[in-house]
Amino acid sequence: MIEDPITFEVIKNALVSCAREMSLALRLTAFSPNIKERRDCSCALFDEQGKLVAQSKDIPVHLGAMPLSVKSCIELLGPELTEGTMALVNDPFAGGSHLPDLTLVAPIFAEGDLKAFSANRAHHADVGGIAPGSMPGSSTSIHDEGVLIEPRLVVQKSKLMKDEVIDLLEATRTPDERLGDLSAQVAANIVGTRRLTEIAEIHSWEILTKSFEELIQYSTSRMKMVISEYVGKRGTYSDQMDDDGAGTKSIPIKIDVEFMRDKVKVDFSGTSPQVRGNINCPEASTLSAVYYVFITLFGREIPTNEGCWRVLDILIPKGSLLNPIYPSAVSAGNVETSQRVVDVTLGALAGIVPERVPSASQGTMNNLTIGGTDPRTRKPFTFYETIGGGAGAKDGLNGTHAIHVHMTNTLNTPIEALESAYPLRVTEYSIRRNTGGKGKWCGGDGIVREIEILADDCIISIQSERRNTGPWGLADGESGKKGINILVEGRKRTILDAKVTREVKRGSRIRIETPGGGGWGIPNRR
Repeated sequence: MIEDPITFEVIKNALVSCAREMSLALRLTAFSPNIKERRDCSCALFDEQGKLVAQSKDIPVHLGAMPLSVKSCIELLGPELTEGTMALVNDPFAGGSHLPDLTLVAPIFAEGDLKAFSANRAHHADVGGIAPGSMPGSSTSIHDEGVLIEPRLVVQKSKLMKDEVIDLLEATRTPDERLGDLSAQVAANIVGTRRLTEIAEIHSWEILTKSFEELIQYSTSRMKMVISEYVGKRGTYSDQMDDDGAGTKSIPIKIDVEFMRDKVKVDFSGTSPQVRGNINCPEASTLSAVYYVFITLFGREIPTNEGCWRVLDILIPKGSLLNPIYPSAVSAGNVETSQRVVDVTLGALAGIVPERVPSASQGTMNNLTIGGTDPRTRKPFTFYETIGGGAGAKDGLNGTHAIHVHMTNTLNTPIEALESAYPLRVTEYSIRRNTGGKGKWCGGDGIVREIEILADDCIISIQSERRNTGPWGLADGESGKKGINILVEGRKRTILDAKVTREVKRGSRIRIETPGGGGWGIPNRR
């Protein structure tokens, strides 16, 4: 029961504004175009136990997973988290997603007592590993993918301590950029701490911390109310990953969803065991994908916090593709397999709430990394971006063309920023026409992104999906067109694998043609 609805509403919106201001501070002070321009970062606020209470509208794959990172820091560091300290973590087996995503956690104190946490996660363009960008096409161990950081204190008295991240700085190809982006993350948490303290000065910490629990309980009760309409409904679905980059193909993901009185049981039994390649999806990323689907379908008017997923009972077998065991490679699991988890969850719900569920969107992030030595500065560079595609159609609505979908909510890298920061030239950037699935309502079209290499002997890596099967349609709508990766060397065109790392020469062009979304309904053949 909310005792004071007006104060509750004011505090709810103030907390969201606080998280959004953290995100803005992080983007404005970051060094890398990946964070500054693409906004590949997320911010959130947590109570003193590490329960999510408010978040910015950033990256779904970050936000649903971040609570596990915060709780890992609390469990492993405990009393070491004192005022002015911050903890860093990227360990996928301790609540992290993949190694380039660095999470920084700051405790917030008042009068000597722990009251809350501010935290943010940002994708760093390189954290070491066997390929520039730390997103190799064929990694088979987590240690191929960069520096693994278990929860550790890296900030004292609100200052970043370089000695505590020396392993990262020595491993990365771009240490100055890493320091700049980490400093931006520190600044974002300081903003969060200050703004939350200001809210407490207006309302008191007693009322504020009470509001944390009220928010969580409110979201839980609202979600229970929504799902109660579907008690007894059940849906199953299965889909597959193209390959793992290490020789295994057509890797199944299976889901069973059952609506019960106060819970929704989500069971991934029947999914493939973990594989040798890098598409193993950390548990936190799998949970994040399921949370995302249920919040978007059932909780659009409900404050997003831990209460939204208290109604979910999720079973992910240990040692499976969606809950791998150390030292599995996971770099593509976070970005690619999480997209397929969304697809199968939507597929299972399509028969239960058909009016809410769209056809499959492009189902990939089309990750592209390019690294080498910049001839202008003679220093190493690492470029990373994800590329949008077509969104799936739904009853009454065509899919959107050329957009980032589902677990990624980033922007494109503007051509001007890309060409200014890196020895690269964008030779084509266009909508890939007629690639959305036909239907009564048509899927969105994909993208063509072609980049010319202007440096000698660079290494490129691609992690992509939906190169073997197109995104499915619903209600007899047609599938979207598959994606394709092409290396252009003069007049020679080479089709590249969905996951690949290889050397390329100056003048080569990397051409990524991304999938379209699935159509909905029987196409009008006229």
